Amino acid sequence: MNKEMTIHRDDTAARLGMWVFLFTELLLFGGLFLVYAVMRHRYANEFHDASQHLDTFIGALNTIILLTSSMTVAMSITAIQKNDRSMATILLLITLLCSFIFMFDKYLEWGHKISIGLYPGSALMETLKRGDLLFYSLYFFMTGLHLLHLVVGTVILIIILVKIRMRLIHADHYVLLENGGLYWHLVDLIWIFLFPLLYLVT
Repeated sequence: MNKEMTIHRDDTAARLGMWVFLFTELLLFGGLFLVYAVMRHRYANEFHDASQHLDTFIGALNTIILLTSSMTVAMSITAIQKNDRSMATILLLITLLCSFIFMFDKYLEWGHKISIGLYPGSALMETLKRGDLLFYSLYFFMTGLHLLHLVVGTVILIIILVKIRMRLIHADHYVLLENGGLYWHLVDLIWIFLFPLLYLVT
């Protein structure tokens, strides 16, 4: 018997499982957003002043980068549905490039803050007023957690890219790419909320 025919596949269950997982991730970040909203209400002036020290240009640039990457990963799914492996590969490579640019921007942003001694547990953080301390603590935690998700998503897309090149993902079997795309859209969605919350505090 053909080995491929003996492999059990349940694409519907795979998709459902991904949606359940994404829902738990939304609950996690939703809780963080709620904590942020409460603290922002209590320390409105401090949050506003602290946000002025974030680089709005880099934040906006990263937003554009992730929106572009979401578009290319969605287009890669369409390409594989048409069995166009070459185009799907190119689009995923563009998505990965966007990911690496985002990580480099975050390296520059965090690197600057660390260079001036502003990071969790530093002596400078201990001298800040409570509102400023809460803002920067939430900033590092939420952007750090988002960055972790982005790194995981990048690894997943690299694995998917390899599987496409090995012809393991194709027009008749692309649920892994579909789920990887959904996860990447989640990473994008979270940043769309983080950017105005952290960088555009009024």
